[in-house]
Amino acid sequence: MEMLATIGPLLLMFVLFYFLLIRPQQKRQKAVATMQSELQKGDKIVTIGGLHGFVDAIDESTIVIKCGDGSRLTYDRAAIRDVLEKANTTV
Repeated sequence: MEMLATIGPLLLMFVLFYFLLIRPQQKRQKAVATMQSELQKGDKIVTIGGLHGFVDAIDESTIVIKCGDGSRLTYDRAAIRDVLEKANTTV
């Protein structure tokens, strides 16, 4: 009985850490990976540095972003923070 009283709080703390910290972080990482893998030409995006632009070309690990002034910048695919607007994919 004393062993349960000693180990019980440690187990409870581990379970709380898992559900409050570890599991939500894993969900966020999965959502970001899915978003980055579904990028396509014409998507309006924002990088982690705050650059707004449109996807001009996509490679396995890099992405070319067309900015408002027409310049094209090459970034790592992992630098994309958010997709503001998906490209029109009407066929």
